[in-house]
Amino acid sequence: MARFRALHPLLIDAVLTAVVLAAQSVPFFYTSRMAGPEPWTVMEYLPVIGASLPLIVRRRYPLAVLIAIILATNVYSMHDPDIPPQPLWYGHLVATYTIAQLAPRWQRLALLLLMVPGSILFGGNSVPTLVRGLLTWAASYALGRAVTVHQAYARVLEERAAQLERERQLEAERAAERERARIARDMHDILAHAVSIMVVQAEAGPLAVRTNPDRAEAAFDAIGAAGREAMAQLRRMLGLLKETEGPREPQPTIDRIPELVGGVGDTGPRVSLTTTGQPVAVSSDVEIAAYRIVQESLTNMLKHAAATEAEVRLDWQDDGLSITVTDDGRGPAADSRGADTPSPDLRGAERRGPDLRGPGFSGGNGLIGIRERAAACGGTASFGTPPGRTRGFQVAARLPLAGV
Repeated sequence: MARFRALHPLLIDAVLTAVVLAAQSVPFFYTSRMAGPEPWTVMEYLPVIGASLPLIVRRRYPLAVLIAIILATNVYSMHDPDIPPQPLWYGHLVATYTIAQLAPRWQRLALLLLMVPGSILFGGNSVPTLVRGLLTWAASYALGRAVTVHQAYARVLEERAAQLERERQLEAERAAERERARIARDMHDILAHAVSIMVVQAEAGPLAVRTNPDRAEAAFDAIGAAGREAMAQLRRMLGLLKETEGPREPQPTIDRIPELVGGVGDTGPRVSLTTTGQPVAVSSDVEIAAYRIVQESLTNMLKHAAATEAEVRLDWQDDGLSITVTDDGRGPAADSRGADTPSPDLRGAERRGPDLRGPGFSGGNGLIGIRERAAACGGTASFGTPPGRTRGFQVAARLPLAGV
């Protein structure tokens, strides 16, 4: 069927015309004159040619082809009674089918007006012949309309399939963009946290070597531990980008927040963890978001706040988990000299929340990442000076227990 559709329409019509002409010529080979042995004349055969050859242009002039065939069949019926009878005018049926399939509506209406008188004219005096002609005409017309409806339906299905494929590709691209953004946030959190710990420890190490060798040794151990932890998490994330099978280390969860807080506390600033309420099982996106929010908040404190003390609070409630990270360092109201310049993205975040300008934040990407992580699982996040204080910085996030 596919090869047949690939053929040129003119070639198909030429073959169809030859087949119709051959079928309507058959009666001249097995029928002889009743009045004598004389052969059939060219004039008697010409109407058969006239009822067949116009089909070669049936697609371009469907109504004109049908009229020409009707005239040719009428001329054929006006000859002597012993002319070979045609069992069926195939050209007439093909022309009717073509009008039903390809012609505009007004030509189809014209066909209806032509068929009844045309059938009476070339149907002869026999009522069965007339009825048979009308029935075969109606069948060819119905077949043409059915093919048209089927083709229209097939086109609709093809367009719908193409649209669904385009939508699938767009959704795949959007999913890839979301995954890239998630990976970028994770890499930012991992590297920023590890590098901040290593920088703080590296700066404190030389001073501690002279006065407190044990503390210097602990600082170097913390640098190594932070580096190994960052390498392990980066290795896990890069493994997600490869199409390989095998076990992978799970994403960090809320259960690892005490380990995170303890690691930061070893670097100098005192960090306490307070948990209230009854912990419950939450979705994986809430688990990851909670860990990353605490991680990024502590990273900001180490990099920018010059804090000596911080508190992480996890408040489990009936409808959500509240996370609060508060430090006593330089807050948003502090002198901003030497602070990082907010990026355009951060200025957009400023319009959506409290004033974030000042050295109490990490140049914009970290706080925006916190807000995006909270929003990704149906939560919210806000930033600013802790209530009732004149300095310090607080990150407050609220995450639903079920996520989205």
